[in-house]
Amino acid sequence: MSKISPHLWYTDKADEAAAFYAAIFPDSRVDSVTAIAADNPSGAAGSVKVVEFTLCGQSFLAIGAGPHDPFNDAISLHVTCEDQAEIDRYWQALLAGGGKAVACGWLTDRYGVRWQISPRKLGELMKNKDRAVARRVAEAMLKMVKFDIAELERAARGP
Repeated sequence: MSKISPHLWYTDKADEAAAFYAAIFPDSRVDSVTAIAADNPSGAAGSVKVVEFTLCGQSFLAIGAGPHDPFNDAISLHVTCEDQAEIDRYWQALLAGGGKAVACGWLTDRYGVRWQISPRKLGELMKNKDRAVARRVAEAMLKMVKFDIAELERAARGP
């Protein structure tokens, strides 16, 4: 387990969510699912599950422990993609089963978790020393829902 790991609180189905994510990303797995053996504020013994899982080599923790604060945009999971095929694959996989596309590379999966699916190229283009290039790229990005690398590169080249 990593020294620092994101911890996600699900109303329920934390183990299902972890398995869903592990099936999408390489070097990913559900490491353990442990039912809390004592009655607790979230439920009777055995009803609350703690899930340890790994996504792309990064450790995560999750708990399925009843209603709490819903996921929101204040915290998201960011996926850096090398090409359009990778963007398309993760985008479609994370939207499967009831996810919702939002804007600017953001989506909400069927469990309510916020994701950003972004090309590595976007960061490079936004850091361009020619601020006119960076502005055109930013303007193009702000019009997109799912990122289109070719369109971002066209914006960088300009009219």
